[in-house]
Amino acid sequence: MKNLKVLVFALFTVLFLGFSHNSVEAHSPDLHEGVSGQDVTELQSTLQKLGYFHTTPTGYYGSITKEAVIQFQRDFNVPSTGFTGPLTRAKLSEVDMMARVVNGEARGESYTGQVAVAAVILNRMESSAFPSSTYNVVFQRNAFTAVNDGQYSLKPNSSAYQAVKAAVKGSDPSLGATYYYNPSGVTDTWIFSRTTITKIGKHVFAK
Repeated sequence: MKNLKVLVFALFTVLFLGFSHNSVEAHSPDLHEGVSGQDVTELQSTLQKLGYFHTTPTGYYGSITKEAVIQFQRDFNVPSTGFTGPLTRAKLSEVDMMARVVNGEARGESYTGQVAVAAVILNRMESSAFPSSTYNVVFQRNAFTAVNDGQYSLKPNSSAYQAVKAAVKGSDPSLGATYYYNPSGVTDTWIFSRTTITKIGKHVFAK
């Protein structure tokens, strides 16, 4: 019965959070200089966690926010428009998904360990053995414990966002790993068949 409850909760989490991300991406308005509101505040907060917005969020989209958006767009390979069109909103959603995984899977690990977890997501997207999109990698069945146990829903801190940023910009402490695990928490011994690449903190990274 306990396992059934966990499975039902995990399924609900995937469906609800997946719908939320897709809904936000589809219906959020373009944000640009001169507009204000809660959407701008949330954007500024995310940019602040990523290290682009260096003042208190105000909810007003001025020149400081525009420059922060441009810096984000440049680092994440989105056209540098200075406003949040569909491509930028989609990328912000992907960054948030990755940060939630990092926060849920590697909270308490070193920053290097967090970057390594983010890199594994990107490595999977590059591998023909895994889905090619952020959403499908993150929500692939039983891919990440944080999605199954609900930790994915926790609000990520700045460290998780910075780890994603570092990985996207090319840092990969996992050395190309597509798997990682905590030996003390393994429930499926199949993972031990993977070739170990490196160890960071409590995590073993493998291919």
